[in-house]
Amino acid sequence: MSVLLLQLAGPLQSWGDSSRFVRRETRNEPTKSGIIGMLASAQGRSREDSVEDLLGISFGVRTEQRGRVIRDLQTEKSMTRKRNSNKFDKEMPLTYRYYLSDARFLVALGADRAVLETLEQAIHSPKWPLYLGRRSCPPDYPLSLGIHDEYEDVRQALESERWHAANWYRRRYRYPDLEIVCDALEGENAESWSDLPLSFSSSGRRYADRAVRRYRISNPDGPKNKEDGNGRPPSFESTGEDDPMNFA
Repeated sequence: MSVLLLQLAGPLQSWGDSSRFVRRETRNEPTKSGIIGMLASAQGRSREDSVEDLLGISFGVRTEQRGRVIRDLQTEKSMTRKRNSNKFDKEMPLTYRYYLSDARFLVALGADRAVLETLEQAIHSPKWPLYLGRRSCPPDYPLSLGIHDEYEDVRQALESERWHAANWYRRRYRYPDLEIVCDALEGENAESWSDLPLSFSSSGRRYADRAVRRYRISNPDGPKNKEDGNGRPPSFESTGEDDPMNFA
C-alpha cells in the first residue's frame, strides 16, 4: 500500500454530515464523504456517476491546527417584488451556517500506487473547481504533498509525518499533541459516522455508516524523549472533551 498525503488549509472550511433544514453544521475535521466528493470533482465525475471504486480507499485525518468555529447568517430573496406589495416574489428562511476558520488538516489516503497516481494527477489538474466542504471554501495550494511509499499504512503516515501547521501557529503553540481520526479496525473502540457516500445524486444523496477511531499522539516534531520504544510518537485515546460547537 502507498499513501497519498493532502494538506487541507484555507480561510474557511465546512465539513457537515448532519445538516438539516436551516442549520448547516460542520464537524471539527474533514469527513470521508467530503474528501471523496472532492476527488470525484477533480476527476470530472458528475453527481450521477458512481464513486464505488473510491469507497475502499483507506482514510485518515490529523488535525494540524485547530480552527475557530464561526457562524454566518444567510438568506435569499428574489430581485423582484410581488405586484402591489412590498414583499419579494421569493423569500427563503434565514439559515445558520457554521465554518472552521484558519484550520489546517493532514489527510492520508491509502491504496495501490496506480490508483493514487490517478487521483494525484486529477488534483493537480482538476476538471471542476475544488473546495473544502462547501463551494465558498476554496483550498490553499499546494493541496497534494505527494505519494509516499515509506509508510506502511495510513496510520503510520499520520503518526510519523512532520507537523504541517502554519508558522504563526507553531510560534504560538509549542508542539501540541495532535488528534487523529481514521478508519477503525475490527474490534477497536469506535464511533459511528454516516459519511460513507453511496451516491451524490441530485435526486437523493445516500450514505452508509463508517466505524471511526479517534486518538491523540505526541507531536512528531516535539522532543525526542516523547517517543516510545519503537521510535514513534506514543498515542492515547481522546476523551472527546473538546467540543467548540457545544454539541456534547
